[in-house]
Amino acid sequence: MIQARPYRRSAFYTLGFVCLLGLLGCPRGTDKGVMAKVNGYKVLRSEVDKSFNSQTAGTTQKPTQAEEEALRLNILLRIIDVQLHLQQAQKLGVVATDDEVESKFSQIKAPYTQEEFQKILKDRGFTEDEYKQEIRRNLTIDKLLNKEIASKVTISDSDIQNYYNLHKADFNLIEARYYVAHIFVSALPTGSGSSATAEDQRKKIQTIYNRLQSGEDFAGVAGRYSEDQDTAHNGGELGAMPESQLKNTDPATREAMQKLNSGQFSGVITVINPNTHQTTGYRIVKLLSKEAAGQRDMSDPAVQQFIRSQLRTQREQLLRVAYDEVLRDGASVENYYAEQIMKNSAGNK
Repeated sequence: MIQARPYRRSAFYTLGFVCLLGLLGCPRGTDKGVMAKVNGYKVLRSEVDKSFNSQTAGTTQKPTQAEEEALRLNILLRIIDVQLHLQQAQKLGVVATDDEVESKFSQIKAPYTQEEFQKILKDRGFTEDEYKQEIRRNLTIDKLLNKEIASKVTISDSDIQNYYNLHKADFNLIEARYYVAHIFVSALPTGSGSSATAEDQRKKIQTIYNRLQSGEDFAGVAGRYSEDQDTAHNGGELGAMPESQLKNTDPATREAMQKLNSGQFSGVITVINPNTHQTTGYRIVKLLSKEAAGQRDMSDPAVQQFIRSQLRTQREQLLRVAYDEVLRDGASVENYYAEQIMKNSAGNK
């Protein structure tokens, strides 16, 4: 049985906005710097350039023209979708409050010193006010989608029973499974201009461990301090790990996990590359729960929660696709950049 994660609109609190010149000629429109219009809102080339620069910062290989055009087009399409959502939120009177913005800003800023955070903003072309405005936009969209989608999904007991009957074999585990979360701090250079040394990172993970020892919530600490961007937003959860997979993990982590009971977390584990014998990072793991092999019954609360999450995810994803399509159908969208790509393609034949 695979652990389900509730559907979430992935947040994109982008920190990198610096202008670049586009490869294509000027798009059609009254202003040569306008790449698209969304119900009259002008999407400027500078908006796309800034996001493009953020996503390509630190890359050593320059993208080909086709790769750059594809990335810019995807960024533009994302901006168009964001504008459609923001305009709908305005119509419905949905907006993030100042307290919500400040709370999110403080959470993002927490892992850094004031000097480090200001350097990050400066390097990527943001002032604090501009960054808070970006946070406000994304929180507003989150609230809109919760109102228009998540709040309209209901899962009944009969829905859960029907799902179980159809997928009963999926709940027969052939081997034990561990549900694990972790907090990871890298010991290697990040390439982002950070001056942190391996010793600094070791001290950081020790400080994190001290926070956990003092009673702070593991998921909350992971969200603020873990450098594993794939799991930090989800409280550090790694999902279900079959017993056979645990045998293949690094010895230090495996040994630590085998000593844990559900709800306990390990000490600081040094992660070493088995090939180079180089320290790559430090982690703290928490055993959330363990499932023994065998058939899971419908009466098991964990089974019911899994099915409920699965069904909610499916329905929210379907509603999100339909909702976005309805917004597009009712909008006036002119994508000049896409038109220019097609024109250039025809000209190259």
